[in-house]
Amino acid sequence: MSDVPATPLLDTVQTPDDLRKLPPDQLQQLVDELRAETISAVGTTGGHLGSGLGVVELTAAIHYVFNTPDDRLIWDVGHQCYPHKILTGRRDRIRTLRQGGGLSGFTKRAESEYDPFGAAHSSTSISAALGFAIANKLSDAPGKAIAVIGDGAMSAGMAYEAMNNAEAAGNRLVVILNDNDMSIAPPVGGLSAYLSRIVSSREFLSVRELMKKLARRLPRPFHHAARKTDEFARGMTMGGTLFEELGFYYVGPIDGHNLDHLIPVLENVRDAEEGPILVHVVTKKGKGYAPAEAAADKYHGVQKFDVITGAQAKAPPGPPQYQNVFGEALAREAESDPRICAITAAMPSGTGLDRFAAAYPDRFFDVGIAEQHAVTFAAGLAAQGLRPFCAIYSTFLQRAYDQVVHDVAIQNLPVRFAIDRAGLVGADGATHAGSFDVTYLATLPNMVVMAAADEAELVHMVHTCVLHDSGPIAVRYPRGNGVGVETPTEAQRLEIGKGRLVREGKTVAILSLGTRLAEALKAADQLEAKGLSTSVADLRFVKPLDEALIRRMLTSHEVAVTIEEGAIGGLGAHVLTMASDEGLTDGGLKIRTLRLPDLFQDQDKPEVQYADAGLDADGIVRTVLTALRHNSASLTEGARA
Repeated sequence: MSDVPATPLLDTVQTPDDLRKLPPDQLQQLVDELRAETISAVGTTGGHLGSGLGVVELTAAIHYVFNTPDDRLIWDVGHQCYPHKILTGRRDRIRTLRQGGGLSGFTKRAESEYDPFGAAHSSTSISAALGFAIANKLSDAPGKAIAVIGDGAMSAGMAYEAMNNAEAAGNRLVVILNDNDMSIAPPVGGLSAYLSRIVSSREFLSVRELMKKLARRLPRPFHHAARKTDEFARGMTMGGTLFEELGFYYVGPIDGHNLDHLIPVLENVRDAEEGPILVHVVTKKGKGYAPAEAAADKYHGVQKFDVITGAQAKAPPGPPQYQNVFGEALAREAESDPRICAITAAMPSGTGLDRFAAAYPDRFFDVGIAEQHAVTFAAGLAAQGLRPFCAIYSTFLQRAYDQVVHDVAIQNLPVRFAIDRAGLVGADGATHAGSFDVTYLATLPNMVVMAAADEAELVHMVHTCVLHDSGPIAVRYPRGNGVGVETPTEAQRLEIGKGRLVREGKTVAILSLGTRLAEALKAADQLEAKGLSTSVADLRFVKPLDEALIRRMLTSHEVAVTIEEGAIGGLGAHVLTMASDEGLTDGGLKIRTLRLPDLFQDQDKPEVQYADAGLDADGIVRTVLTALRHNSASLTEGARA
C-alpha cells in the first residue's frame, strides 16, 4: 500500500466552497497536494491514472471559478474524475475506488450532487450539458453547464451532433476541449494565453456580437465581407474556425497546467454574456508523475503500484487473456487469407488487435471512438468481398445497434463481430458490463451468435468466423484470463448451430453457454456427490440453437438448467421458446434459467459478482435442489444409502 502524502492545505478543503475561500496564491500548493493525493490513492487501488493527472489544474480551476454544484460540471467518459471526487466531499473514500461497496471509477449521480450526470462511455458530455443548459434557460434558473471533453472523444459524431444544436443554449453552455494528444492547435505560450484572455473578455465578446448584428443589417456582400474579416483576424492567431462554424465562440489554446492562464480565462468565460463558448485547453496525460509521463500509454489504466518507483503489481502467472488469444488467432488466420481485415474503435491493445496491426498494418483500421462508423465501414468491406472482423467491447457495441440491424443483418452481410468483455467485468462496474449482447444480437434474423467456453474454443470460433461467408456472425468472450486449456495449433471449423455434450448423466441436465462451463462442471461434481446423475452440455451457439441436443437433454432428464453470462432474453429465453413450441415440458420436466439479475450490478471482483448473481457452482446446485424439492441433507443421506 502506498504511503499517504502530507497535504496540509488540501486537508482544509472538503468541498469546492472551501476551495473558493483560498487566495489565488495558494492554488498552486493546493494542486500539488491534489496531484500527490491522486497518485497515492490510485497506487493503493489501481485504476485510471494518467488522464486524472492531466486535469488536476483544470479540475481545481473549474471548481474555483464556477459555482459548482449549481453550475453543472459534466466530465466526458469520467475516467479523469478522481481529482474531482477528492475535491467534492469524497476524499475519505477515495481509497475504495473500483472496489466492492466503494466509489465508482466514473462519475455517478447516486454518489454526489457534484456528479450531475453519470458517464463511462465517450462523447456524451456536450449533449448532456446542452440539456442542463436549456432546462435552466426554460425555467429561468441560474447556473451554467460545463462539459469537459477530451480530443479523443471528439472523434465521435455525437459530439458534433450536440455542438450543431448548442447555439440555443447561449452563454449557459461552456465546452472545455481537453487536448492531451492530438496536435490540432498552434503552440501554446504566453502570447497565446494573453490573446485568449483578450478574446474571452466581456468587452471583446460584446464588440464581436455587436459587429455580427450590424453585419446582418448590411447588404449581403458587406455581411459576408465583415464575417470573413473577423474570421481572418481571429484565424491569424487563434484558430478554431470549425467550432466557430458550429456556433461557438472559440477561446484558446491555453496551457492547461498554468493556473495564471487558466483562472483569468475561465473567469471571463463565466461572466460572458454571449455564448456558447468553447475553451481549448492543452494538457499532458500523466502530468507531474515521471513514470506516467514516460510510459507510452501515460499510465492510462494501472494495477496497484509503488508510488516511488512506479512499478505496478504483477498478477501471478496464469493462462493467457482472452483478448490476446483472439488477437493471435486472428493474426494467424490472416497469414493465409489476405481478405481478412481488422477494425476497432480506439481499442487496439484492449481487443488484442495490436498484434494484428503490427503484422498487417494495411489491413488494420482504428477508426477512433466511432462504433457506428466501424460497423457500417465493416459492412462496406464485406459487401466488396473482404472478410472484416469488427472487434468491439460488448458494452460499446450497444452504441452501434442500429448499424448492426440496418447495415449488416438486413443485408445479410458477412461481418464478423468479435465481442470482447462479454459478461461481468469487475472493477469497471455496470457501465462496462457486457450484459446484453446475446439478447440484442440473437433476436436478429440472419445472425449467428457463439460464445467461447475456453481458450481452445475461442481459437476454433475465430476460424469458424473466417470461413462463414453466408451472413453475419459473432463470437463473445469475457475479460481476463482463460481457464488454462492448451490452445490448439490447428483450428477446427465448427458446424454452425452444433454444441457438444461434455458430460453425460440421467437426472440433471446443465445447458451452458460461454465460460460458465467450468462452474457447470463443478456443480455437476457436487450434484453427483449428492446422488444426482448430471449431464453437462456446452451449447456453443445461442443462434441457431442445437435443437437436437437440447431436445435430447429436455426429454431425458428430470430437471434442466440453462446458464449464461447475460441478461434475460438470451439463451434461457430461446430454450424456453423452443420447449414451449414443441411441448417439451408437457411430461413434467422442470426447466430453470440462470442469467444475470434484472439490475445493474456495481463494481466488485468478478467472482463475487457472479456469486451474487447465482451463476457459480453453488448457485447452480441450489437451483437444482430447489427445483427437485430436495435439500442437501436428504440427498446426502440418499446417496449414502
